[in-house]
Amino acid sequence: MGQQHRRTGGAVATAAAVGLMAVATGCSGGGAAADDGRSASQDAVDVVRDSADALVRAGSSKARTSMEMASGGTRVTIRGQGSYDFRRQVGRFVVVLPKDPAGDEEHRPITELMASGALYMKNRGAGVPADKWVRIDTASLSDGNLVTGGATDPLAAAELLRGVSKASYVGETAVAGVKVRHYRGTADLPRAAKSASEGQRRALGAAAKGFSKGRVPFDAYLDEQGRLRKLRQHFSVANAEVASTTLLFDFGVRVDVRLPASEDIFAGKIAEK
Repeated sequence: MGQQHRRTGGAVATAAAVGLMAVATGCSGGGAAADDGRSASQDAVDVVRDSADALVRAGSSKARTSMEMASGGTRVTIRGQGSYDFRRQVGRFVVVLPKDPAGDEEHRPITELMASGALYMKNRGAGVPADKWVRIDTASLSDGNLVTGGATDPLAAAELLRGVSKASYVGETAVAGVKVRHYRGTADLPRAAKSASEGQRRALGAAAKGFSKGRVPFDAYLDEQGRLRKLRQHFSVANAEVASTTLLFDFGVRVDVRLPASEDIFAGKIAEK
């Protein structure tokens, strides 16, 4: 099964990352300049780096995601919605693929379960029976599942910020009616992988090796508790530019995720298009 999972992971990565595409420097904010003599930019770096820990303290949240892919003059958007438990590192999302060029709904929504080190997909298509799940080892994916599944794992996205190399405070704004502080900067993937939690380290390590650019530009919006409310990140993948946006809300919500039994996981060949 281990060999089959690696093979399946590669096939699904190709189909998802490529096939789905087919179908400032500011002042220190709100008096936030550090009193201990640190620069405003270093203070911004520290605040952004701590945002993943703030999510773990919050426990869980609901989430909405969007992934905009641009390649060869074509732009598509994949949307997702679900909930995530940051302590258990598990989440459940429904991902909606774009319509085909004729405007018809070509694909059923895909159910995705995110777990530490693994991605499970149902209604994947590509020859997979409707009642079966596909399991992918996220460390086997060249992007660590930051892009492949069509919805970036919220904790992986936040832990990527542990590798922030520079950041600046942009100003105060609001996200869904909540006052937030906007930070803009760049995160270093290798640094993030070294600083990540045990459950995310291997996946981010794979992303650090697989992405053509090791630096990821971002815009992060943090509330008064330091929790991410919105995060937008830009990735360069196989002749395409991908912008992933994650919105987090309803913190503390109950998250029910039951991983599939082994007999419910598809072990056959994924059809390649």
